[in-house]
Amino acid sequence: MSPEDVEKRDIVPIGHISGVHGTRGWLKIYSLTDPREAIFDYQPWLVGDRLEAVSIKQGKKHGKHLIALFEKIEDRDQAESQLNQTIAIYRDQLPELSEEEFYWTDLVGLTVQLEDGTNLGTIRYMLATGANDVMVVRGVSETERERLIPFVLGPYVLSVDLDKGLIVVDWDPDF
Repeated sequence: MSPEDVEKRDIVPIGHISGVHGTRGWLKIYSLTDPREAIFDYQPWLVGDRLEAVSIKQGKKHGKHLIALFEKIEDRDQAESQLNQTIAIYRDQLPELSEEEFYWTDLVGLTVQLEDGTNLGTIRYMLATGANDVMVVRGVSETERERLIPFVLGPYVLSVDLDKGLIVVDWDPDF
């Protein structure tokens, strides 16, 4: 694939390398996928700022962590050179979603407003709480308050328009 083709494809972060495990080059993986182990279903990974395509020899759950062994990493020193690197994939590697499903990466940065047009700010990031996902919305200026709004279609989230970059919510602006 030529560099021009790489630039044309959307890149989606799915995790990062959070540590090393043992002496044989294993890496601890922090996954943004749900379930966490699904990160191993996507190959190849694009690692670091240079988006180097990396093949995985093996990936597995190990206690509370996920660990992976890359093809070209054979010892702890090589593994340490990968610390804190982002793991991404091409957008077209993700499965298609139904109309009422969204990837978090598509929601971050969208404007959130009330039905009357009152702007509450933009989604800075999303949180998983167990019960439902939550939008962390920060007002227009950095001094404005942060709001935690449940991402629940119907009662709180009235509409999502990815093309317009807009989410309309039913929410008390003072909350």
